[in-house]
Amino acid sequence: MTADDFLKKLQSHAESFAKAVATNEGEWIIKGFIDVYRRIYTISVDTKIISKVLELLLFPMFVEFAKKHRLKVELCPQQNFYPDLTFTHEASGRKFAVDVKSTYRTSETEVNGMTLGAFTGYFRNRDSNKNTLYPYSQYAGHFVLGVIYSKCDEVADERKQFKLEDLSKIPSVIRDFQFFAQPKFRIASARPGSGNTKNIGSATKNKELVSGTGPFAALGEEAYDDYWMFYLTRDMAQALGVKRPYMNLKSYLEYKERGVDTLRAHKKEIAKLAEDEAPKGEDESE
Repeated sequence: MTADDFLKKLQSHAESFAKAVATNEGEWIIKGFIDVYRRIYTISVDTKIISKVLELLLFPMFVEFAKKHRLKVELCPQQNFYPDLTFTHEASGRKFAVDVKSTYRTSETEVNGMTLGAFTGYFRNRDSNKNTLYPYSQYAGHFVLGVIYSKCDEVADERKQFKLEDLSKIPSVIRDFQFFAQPKFRIASARPGSGNTKNIGSATKNKELVSGTGPFAALGEEAYDDYWMFYLTRDMAQALGVKRPYMNLKSYLEYKERGVDTLRAHKKEIAKLAEDEAPKGEDESE
């Protein structure tokens, strides 16, 4: 199974997810938490809570997806490990990383955005096992199963408790789900997820997320990797005592062009240095 094969299967399966988490009217089927005394506490609109509950709802569907396509599925062993799910194709042994990400609409065409994982640590040291189930380099593809939703205007008072017989009266906090699956690089932006964090941010246009047409889609995964592997936040640059090489795609292009122009200007010297530095009796092409 190739990465493209896996993506097509995941996209096809994702089409059924909305029906599994929402009523016929489009409202979230989750109303709150229940205790042993049958008292219901409503869910907050806090995005972290919503994301975690959505993950719990989707996991059984991922297990079904894995069985259907002869994949072994593994969950991340600890919180803040990468990825949320690892799928291993039984026949080929290829591994595919899937992160579940969610965001809410801020307008008809825009969303709040997602964080797509760290651009330090395992992302840069791709043979490391730190904070990742398997080294980053061992995955044949890195994907996002995304969930876009709308916040409901009417929400219950979080301080109020409900009885089980009041279930139908409790308003859902979110509704109108849209699921999509895309390679991570195709929905990534050229800025961190929030503030000065060391997480990759996502595109914020609904269309770019669903269709996978973010800024790196046309540039390719190699450009995405190169950009984020050497990206420095303001604090990182200050700690190193250097000037930030680039802050966006425009300054990244200028930075790369400066390097290429310098190398081209000294092409003959570099060729001579290469000859002088090559160990005797060794073929540089090996």
